[in-house]
Amino acid sequence: MTTPDADAPVETVWQGRFLTAKRQGRWEYVARARGIRAAVIVAIDEDGQLILVEQYRVPLGRACLELPAGLVGDENESEAVEIAAARELEEETGYRPGRIESLGEYFSSPGMVSESFTLVRARDLVRVGEGGGVEGEGITVHRVKLDHVPAFVETCRARGMAIDVKLLLVLGQTFLGA
Repeated sequence: MTTPDADAPVETVWQGRFLTAKRQGRWEYVARARGIRAAVIVAIDEDGQLILVEQYRVPLGRACLELPAGLVGDENESEAVEIAAARELEEETGYRPGRIESLGEYFSSPGMVSESFTLVRARDLVRVGEGGGVEGEGITVHRVKLDHVPAFVETCRARGMAIDVKLLLVLGQTFLGA
């Protein structure tokens, strides 16, 4: 079986600090620049509350409800995923993990972007600050009981908030009827 465009040369159409637009054969897609990767964090505190973040996202023109996440290698190309995930979790939510375990690499929109993210589980959380991100990020932290997440998501959606696709991780059972 031949794969159309698999051997076509890759052309960089545009490159910014964090993103690169590329063309390969008939395909156009976006990639992270400079080998930057991402980590997405599943963090459940000692009370069984899922830690979520709300942040205004310019491409969407509105706030988005998400699992905490961040870039890996944007400042230090040799940064380990676990180190970046722990740093980002603390910056965004104020929780420091005692340990981080990888749950694998995933691709969120493989027909449009080549970016992958490593999903990690943060364990043994300790609250060390308020969170909110670094200057100008304006992150709001939410703690939601796992069995209340579907209702919380619907409340956020009704308020006009966007919902990140990665929340399907915790909503999946609701949609599957299990």
